[in-house]
Amino acid sequence: MNAALAAVVFAPALALGSFLNVVAARLPERRSLVRPRSACGSCGHEIRWYDNIPLVSYAALRGRCRDCGASISLRYPAVELATGALVAACFLRFGASGRAVVAALFCAVLVVLSAIDVERKILPDLIVLPSTAIILAAQIALFPDRALEWVLAALFASLFLFAALLAYPQGMGMGDVKLALLLGAGLGTAVAVGMMLGMLAAMVVAFVLFARHGMRARKMAIPFGPFLAFGSIVALFGGEPLLDAYLGLF
Repeated sequence: MNAALAAVVFAPALALGSFLNVVAARLPERRSLVRPRSACGSCGHEIRWYDNIPLVSYAALRGRCRDCGASISLRYPAVELATGALVAACFLRFGASGRAVVAALFCAVLVVLSAIDVERKILPDLIVLPSTAIILAAQIALFPDRALEWVLAALFASLFLFAALLAYPQGMGMGDVKLALLLGAGLGTAVAVGMMLGMLAAMVVAFVLFARHGMRARKMAIPFGPFLAFGSIVALFGGEPLLDAYLGLF
């Protein structure tokens, strides 16, 4: 049942991913999300509808503009595929439920924020703060008995990163601190797992950079948001068992 539902939502989720690409490209520049229609960034030609089919068009065009041959960023198929796969996974994991809808929204927001952070090194308040409010309200409505958990998880996650920011300002920015509010609202107590995994993943990448580039790696800024998003997505699907297993060690 859940597998069939996941298969049904996959195609619409790919379309959502296509829209998230528009958000990633335009919202940081405060441009309209609906006008003008999408066009090639190199030659300015408007993109035909059949060149705008998620994943399929990118493959058919071999990643290049039909008119000028300019390379199309891998971000476009990556965002579409990530959104489609994660939204489908939410319905596979949680079934036809309000929890699946909130989880899918949570994942979609993390995908678009990660795309923006990778390209621009920012996490826009215009996405983070409204998304936090919506997801927190939805969680409380779905699980009123856990309302305090959602609120405290959001606050403590944000305060934890704020303390880390004060201790080591070069390691992150206020955008990451605000993102932690969203992560806590979406994960509850499992946010501890998500943040731990995100930090471990960032440390692995940092060690690789230091191994390859030595002290020059200190000047290579890497966005922290995508690592937090990665850890949070793992925590969303398996955070509670991981947290129980960790606590069971003591």
